[in-house]
Amino acid sequence: MSRILCAFAVVIAACGCGGGQSEAIKRGIGSACTMDSDCTTKGQVCLLEFKGGYCGVGGCMHDADCPAGSACVTADNQHNDCFLVCDLKTDCNPNRTADVESNCSSSLGFVDGTMSRKVCIPPSAGTGITDAGAD
Repeated sequence: MSRILCAFAVVIAACGCGGGQSEAIKRGIGSACTMDSDCTTKGQVCLLEFKGGYCGVGGCMHDADCPAGSACVTADNQHNDCFLVCDLKTDCNPNRTADVESNCSSSLGFVDGTMSRKVCIPPSAGTGITDAGAD
């Protein structure tokens, strides 16, 4: 019996099942992009107001419209989009290069209230959206 359990543990470790990633990261929320088709899930848009683009789910009305691990926020452009939730900057960049990395910030408006939350925000592409308040 112990051999079976040991073999099962090895298989779980080898496959990387789960990977500890949120549903939002698995769906590519927060990934760099140059056009909507670069984003991996139907309904995602490439937000070009950010340097390197930003894959988000457009038109959310509440956090419930977003994949787990993301939140509905209102950016300076007055559009609601799902952004990747973070605690630290290192949470923000699994699918971004160093030249377009995101910061973990509480500077955007959370549709369902802040509750001490932060989201990943890349640098502005010069359109007025900032990541002021980055941690």
